[in-house]
Amino acid sequence: MRQSHSSVSSLDARRIRVAARALARANLVHAYGHCSLRINPGLFIVTPPKPLGLVRNDDSPVPVTLEGALPPDALPEVIAHQEIYRRRAEVCGIARFQSPNVTALSTLGLTPKARHGFGAYFAPGVPFYTNPRLVRDAASAQTLAAELGSGRAIVMRGNGAITVGTSIEEAAVMAWYLEDAARVELAVLATGREGMELSGAEARERAVTSGRMMERMWDWLTAGDPELQ
Repeated sequence: MRQSHSSVSSLDARRIRVAARALARANLVHAYGHCSLRINPGLFIVTPPKPLGLVRNDDSPVPVTLEGALPPDALPEVIAHQEIYRRRAEVCGIARFQSPNVTALSTLGLTPKARHGFGAYFAPGVPFYTNPRLVRDAASAQTLAAELGSGRAIVMRGNGAITVGTSIEEAAVMAWYLEDAARVELAVLATGREGMELSGAEARERAVTSGRMMERMWDWLTAGDPELQ
């Protein structure tokens, strides 16, 4: 059964619009990309089918139920969000993006290693979805979600990545962290040297959320947003 826009609070609609523009402002998306926010166990909202940097203050998100077909105003790739939410009850935010360094690294068949602080959040490694086709059908969405497993991110070959979080804000922060981890990985590869990696213990100790870690990055990503003035 399709949900109406009246099921969505004005606060949640604003949160997803702000997240959309934050991803665009950080150069994590361009004409393509989308993000979503879970409303309740059976419902989430996703950004309207337009470039995220062009999302306006009066744009309404698209409600999507976890069961059944996508509504006609949802992009077909939103089926991946639907499947991830089905499998991961703790996930309440998803970002789908095509950032430059993540995408470039993926064409080498590689994902970022835990080499620095931001990379620590993805230890022991980021899974790699090898199919370069767009995820637009149930079988592909199920495969991708299974390969994501319990991780924070999955890199898609030649097609960017997906990050997840306990909120849309966390998912957006993880998108920035993953792109920076890819930047570092490419820089290390360019030296021709092996480079250092964080050990499992080092990564666990570094991947902290205290001290307003997520909040400070969110504040930076959203600085100047028209709905936060």
